[in-house]
Amino acid sequence: MRDKFTIYYASDIHGSELLWRKFLNAGPFYKVKVVIMGGDLTGKGIVPLIRSDGRWRGAFMGREVAAHEGSELDALEDDILFNGMYPYRCTREEADALSADVLLQDALFERLAAQTVTRWMALADERLPASVDGCYVMPGNDDVWSIDAAFESGQRVKNCDQRVVDLGDGYSLLSLGFSNHTPWNSPRELSEEELAARIAGLIEQVPDRRRAVFNLHVPPIDTGLDTVTALDADFKPVFRGGRPVMIPAGSSAVRQAIELHQPLLGLHGHIHESKGVVRIGRTVCVNPGSTYNSGQIDGAVIRIDGDKVAGVQFTSG
Repeated sequence: MRDKFTIYYASDIHGSELLWRKFLNAGPFYKVKVVIMGGDLTGKGIVPLIRSDGRWRGAFMGREVAAHEGSELDALEDDILFNGMYPYRCTREEADALSADVLLQDALFERLAAQTVTRWMALADERLPASVDGCYVMPGNDDVWSIDAAFESGQRVKNCDQRVVDLGDGYSLLSLGFSNHTPWNSPRELSEEELAARIAGLIEQVPDRRRAVFNLHVPPIDTGLDTVTALDADFKPVFRGGRPVMIPAGSSAVRQAIELHQPLLGLHGHIHESKGVVRIGRTVCVNPGSTYNSGQIDGAVIRIDGDKVAGVQFTSG
């Protein structure tokens, strides 16, 4: 059995095509054997592109955009995809209908998200090198349900959500993409009691907790990996004395599970602005943060030696 083990972990790319491609390249670049994506894959919205006066026009990143058919339009759509949005060519009538009907918007978003993940699976099959032993990806709380079936279209990427996976060398990966409740009522949220029950059910399947990696999308509460700006009832930042009020938004269920079972490693995302490493007893917990809209993928390379975490190196590129 090989004692030394390496993992690359990233999360919260929110539909960015560029970051997905960078994630696929991370294994050989950082010379790791396992790559893990911790959730929130889908984009943040749709950009309708309407044919008008011989060009395709729309509103993107706060500005009006226009492109001629062909390479110019392809470049615009690539720019939209790289920024975590979904381009959608349509007529003025379709755009008006979408604007007036939230259910129609939701149905289209589900379809475009699934199409994107299906394309990403094909890209992984094409580009993920043989040097990577395993590529594990799960949806996060922001991800629509349509993408679950899309994972099945590929061969190299394994959807690890709500499963315990054997990583080899005696290590196991326990994964759960749900979060506790958020102000945004995202698709995959549970109460703390429900989170605790699901985590407990997965822990029963772990053969050796000292060599277990807990891949839990939401960080443990009150650890500094979960600090966010407080929002008022209108979702505006709360200030006190001219400074934003910061609060913990992690999960008590996640923290309790880690405190009780003391896995080797905790991998977390969800809170973009709280990059860091903390210890809860023997467990090393990591949140690499996310700046997905900058074109940079934030990640962490974790080196494991036996039943100890030998090092955590944050990466961005």
